[in-house]
Amino acid sequence: MTPEAQKIFNQIKRKTGKAIGDFNLIEEGDRIAVGVSGGKDSYILLHILEALRKKAPIRFELMAINIDSGFPDYRKEQIENHLRRHHFNYQMVTTNSDQIIEEKLRPGTSYCAFCARLRRGALYSQADKYACNKIALGHHLDDFIETLLLNQFYGGTLSAMAAKLQADNGKHTVIRPLVYTEEAEIQKFCNVYEFPIVNCSCPVAGQEDQKRQRMKRLIKDLAEEIPEIRKSMIAAINNVHPHQLLDRNLSDSDKSGNIPDA
Repeated sequence: MTPEAQKIFNQIKRKTGKAIGDFNLIEEGDRIAVGVSGGKDSYILLHILEALRKKAPIRFELMAINIDSGFPDYRKEQIENHLRRHHFNYQMVTTNSDQIIEEKLRPGTSYCAFCARLRRGALYSQADKYACNKIALGHHLDDFIETLLLNQFYGGTLSAMAAKLQADNGKHTVIRPLVYTEEAEIQKFCNVYEFPIVNCSCPVAGQEDQKRQRMKRLIKDLAEEIPEIRKSMIAAINNVHPHQLLDRNLSDSDKSGNIPDA
């Protein structure tokens, strides 16, 4: 690794370590399944966690898990070669998700959302099979704030992602250690350190993420006027004032009917 790449890597590692400490993401004896798709985010997550593991004051294990949805031309052998070359403990899993989507997808249902549910289910199953109590995903800071805006603009909810939460199956804990890392930092590292990037080969890739791409453009445009907007938005997710929201189900909401001070 070049000095420039090492410098960026160390910056991301520091932010990841802070996230792990802030949210208690990793504990003694954890066995963590790291979802590795072939994209830049999951690669950097795996390498950062391995670097932290080697020097951590606690013991934990990593297992990289790749889920092949069955789409033609998915070059999973490149992912496996990378994992083997860097001596990661890994499992390559092939599913028939492509066939299930073809047969079960209902009209009006999001192709990407259905595919994501199937991949998530397969990842949970593998984590269970190999006794992993936690599942690490490569969502970064931009994913958090884009999701916040998507849910506000299109879903009518004030929600984003959690750095740590109980998985849908109730058995595992999902962690997102890159919560403090901006996508631009990851891309900057990839510009000087070549990961074997592998696209998912989904037949509708690029068609169903137009809303998220619009959020990316919005944040990029706003960042020209407000350079610290990403840091401010991620801080806002971590600095919630429930009594100043309109949800009447909030347990600590103001029952008096008074308008709170601005």
